Amino acid sequence: MTTEVQGTGRLVGRRIGILMESDYVEAEIAYYRMRFEEEGAEVELLTRLWGSESLTFTGHEQRAPIEVSGDLERLDYDELSRFSALIVPSGMVADRLRYTDNVQRLAPAVEVMRRAFRLPNLVKAFSCHGLLLLSAVPELIRDRAVTCHNNLVGDVRNMGAVYTDRDVVVDGDLVTSRTVEQCNLLARTVIEQLVARQR
Repeated sequence: MTTEVQGTGRLVGRRIGILMESDYVEAEIAYYRMRFEEEGAEVELLTRLWGSESLTFTGHEQRAPIEVSGDLERLDYDELSRFSALIVPSGMVADRLRYTDNVQRLAPAVEVMRRAFRLPNLVKAFSCHGLLLLSAVPELIRDRAVTCHNNLVGDVRNMGAVYTDRDVVVDGDLVTSRTVEQCNLLARTVIEQLVARQR
């Protein structure tokens, strides 16, 4: 699902991808879509479609349904380069997306992250538990400053990242926030990063 691009704003012509799965936080996704749209960006919801044209997921709190038709398995380097930012939100999204039916292979969403981290012009943003998606590829955040939910601090340290006790942390093309309560700060920081990269 893609929101309509607005004619004004600092991010006109930019695409923001948001990874999705069930048990997402409804208010967080609604805020991202509203805020990035206000800035003129196109927002695309992305997931593993498992061969379907679209999937409907339910939220964590109100069990609200949301239809997702963006296929993350199509995100090769060329397609990824058309995005300005990828966001891994709160809730159970990251944990569900790291599932792989073949334990000898990484989950498709994890493979997307491996490609994304090779593109320094693409901002990667993770909220709350989002960094769980990188647990199988810890080298992506080794020695990088991050923040996360308190429940994840041991995990990110074991992944070799440098936990920083702040609500939002920026380390180059990597933006992380502590919990879903900081989704407004995460969105603002991503916008600031993208505007600065346009100069």
